[in-house]
This record gives sequence, structure tokens and C-alpha cells, in this order.
Amino acid sequence: MNVFRFAWLASLLAASAAIAQDPVTNFPSRPIRVVVPFPAGGAADALPRIVAEKLAARWGQPVIVENRVGASGSIGAESVSRAEPDGHTLLATPPAPLVINPSLYLKLPYDPTQFVPVTVMAAIPSVLLVNAAKVPASTLQEFVALVRASPDKFNYASQGTTTVSFLTTEMFKTAAGGLRITHVPYKGTAPGLAALLAGEVEMMFDNLGVTVQHVRAGKLKALAVGSARRVPSLPDVPAMAEFYPGFVSVAWFSVSAPPKTPVAIAEKLSAAIVEILRQPDVARRLEGLSAETIASTPAGMAAIMKEDAERWRNAIRAAGVKPE
Repeated sequence: MNVFRFAWLASLLAASAAIAQDPVTNFPSRPIRVVVPFPAGGAADALPRIVAEKLAARWGQPVIVENRVGASGSIGAESVSRAEPDGHTLLATPPAPLVINPSLYLKLPYDPTQFVPVTVMAAIPSVLLVNAAKVPASTLQEFVALVRASPDKFNYASQGTTTVSFLTTEMFKTAAGGLRITHVPYKGTAPGLAALLAGEVEMMFDNLGVTVQHVRAGKLKALAVGSARRVPSLPDVPAMAEFYPGFVSVAWFSVSAPPKTPVAIAEKLSAAIVEILRQPDVARRLEGLSAETIASTPAGMAAIMKEDAERWRNAIRAAGVKPE
């Protein structure tokens, strides 16, 4: 009997040790670092901070958001690609480093296809904004007519030539029949928006979220949104697709893990983040950013990435942007 009891105890201890060593069961076992490859001040930074706050409370581990900017998100993406594949370092990013940069750079310091999808948190449509004091047009048609009458007179801001803002403007110029508007790049959403508000440039495509307050205050005019249909936060503003069928520009905000991260860890992260995104207080905060909650599974994120990569690849070719 003692032999059987000893064997049972030994097997129980072995099973307990296996559980203790199981990376999925123990996850997270230390602070989580979330790398945002764009500057603070925009939706790309705001959304992961909302989720990080809730994850920290849920798991009792610090969740630290770190901005590592540069090269259209490539610097931050590269740092995560080299991290330990254990789920404790994550990439929180809009599309650029994952589905746009591969069509813009001949060589990247990381392989976007090797990141392990976790979830697309939310999506925010682009919006065509103009400075209310400098641009007399109040509708999209009026603005197009104004630009056609004065080619090269107007300037537009973006966060750089590899961003959704820039590519959306190039799509718009092409869709409207070849408008001539001069590009002025800025180092991030916040300085670009500040330049638009100050009248340094007349126009900018930006995420709807952080700009609604300026539209409501009368400092900026919203002429059209990039979603397939009108949005609740600006119901009187038409969708670009109403004038240019098929025109869609929506920025989604995702979380992914380093290459070779176990699928089980990605699924555990995804389930936790999805549950957080569906909490009423989080939903209200996302609504304040004009964000539509997506809360995808890892497989759903992979499908979104595939579709968007093709859309932006076509936009890049149409705009005549050459890979660097």
C-alpha cells in the first residue's frame, strides 16, 4: 500500500511541476510590455493604453506601453520581432508596419508575415479635414472645385509617405481626377494636426477619433469620411464612397505577438482583450474616439490583414509610389 501511495504522490508532484512550468498556465508571469511604434497623441497610442490599464487590473501584472517610433512603425516592429516569443512583449499598431510597409520597402528588418496575430481591437475611419478659416469650401464637391481652380495652391499634411494618411490622400487625388495638392510630411499625427489647426496646411486625412472635437468646435470642417457608410458621430458628413464608389480608408488597431509565440498564448491574450473591449465603460471610451469595436479572434485578424494588404498594395501602385 505504501508503494502505491508513494507512486500516486510522485505522479501528483510530477503533474504539479508540469503545470508550474507550463508557460500558458502561468502566463503572464511578469510585466507585459506593449510597444506602440507611433508617437503619443493619437488613436494608435490611446487604444492600447485603455486595454493595458484593464489587463493590468485583470492579471495583477504591470502592463507598460512604450512608444518606439520611426521608419513608419518599422523600428518598433523590429524590436518586437526580436523579443522572446512568450507573450510578454507585444506590438500594438495600426496597419502600416504589418500590411503597408511590405509594399513600400524593398527590404524590412523584420518579416511582417511571421508575427502571431492576437486581435484587431477597433477600427476608425479616415476623415477629410480642412482648416475652417483658410478653406471657404463647405462640401466635398466645393473643395474639389476649389483645388481644380487653383492647382498646387493647397497643401496637405500627413505623418509620412508610408502612412494611411498619405496613401488615402493620394487615393483621393486620383479618384477626383488628378488633383494637384502639395504634400507636407510631419513626424506623427499630433504635429500634423497642430499644423492643420494653425493653418500651416489646408487639408489632412486623419483618424476620425481625435479630430471630432475640433470639428464640433468649428476649427476644422469634415468634408467626408472614409468608411463605406456614414458614421454616427458625424451623421451629416457623407462617406467618400457616395462620390467615389469603392473608396474605403479605415485604420484598424491591432495587437500581435513576436514570431514563434505559442498559439495558445495568443489565444489567451485575445480572449482577455476581447472581453475587455466588450466592457461597457471601455465601449464608451472607444465611442469617444469614434472607434468601432472589432474584437477579432487571431484568425479574424489574419483575414483582415490579408484583405487590407491587397487594398493598400493597389493604392500604392495607383499612386505611383515606388518601393524604397
